[in-house]
Amino acid sequence: MSIGQVLAELRGDFPDASISKLRFLEAEGLVEPRRTASGYRKYTPADVARLRYVLVAQRDHYLPLRVIREQLAAIDRGETPAGTPVLVAVPPASPDREAPTTAPAADETVTRADLLDRAGVAVAVLEDLEKHGVVTPGAGGRYAADAVEVLRVAGALAEFGLTARHLRAYRTAADREVGLLMQLISPMARGTGPAARDRAAETVRELSGLTGRLHAALVRVGLGQTLR
Repeated sequence: MSIGQVLAELRGDFPDASISKLRFLEAEGLVEPRRTASGYRKYTPADVARLRYVLVAQRDHYLPLRVIREQLAAIDRGETPAGTPVLVAVPPASPDREAPTTAPAADETVTRADLLDRAGVAVAVLEDLEKHGVVTPGAGGRYAADAVEVLRVAGALAEFGLTARHLRAYRTAADREVGLLMQLISPMARGTGPAARDRAAETVRELSGLTGRLHAALVRVGLGQTLR
């Protein structure tokens, strides 16, 4: 299979998969497609199964590439990966299964009207978030695409009585986290070429997934202790 055919097959279960993502995983040694005499990649069904393993491990288990690489090496040796159960390829999506949301590109922006339309909230919600610095427009009055998710979550939290005033603390904590993680990402971001950008983007995705899990776990621990 060509890389385009592989991408078409994976997109049903992994909407955020891209050619640059597949090339990145190859550069990291997680999959090794054959090359034709003219240099084109050719993937076997085993290569596709390997890619599914990697993508499931990242999406559902938040495993870093280092751990996934170790697991694949163990499987290649005929062993069961240590520490976690063997992951299996995800089954085809059923007709009534909700498709995962595709992650926006880092430089994607939306207009104010598009932001409100996609988030499905009233303009008063956005104005309140802007007033407390939770959401801020960028150059030209446009917003980062991820602001759509911020508005959706803010609207859901408002039903529990949490307003923009309460969410300001989350923005402050997020800003501190950005400063911390940039110390790790900056050396990669300074690299040139698509491979360097893909590596930085993939590291951002892994770190944000891990820190999100850590935050959720700490909140559950704290609430559990309080309730007890």
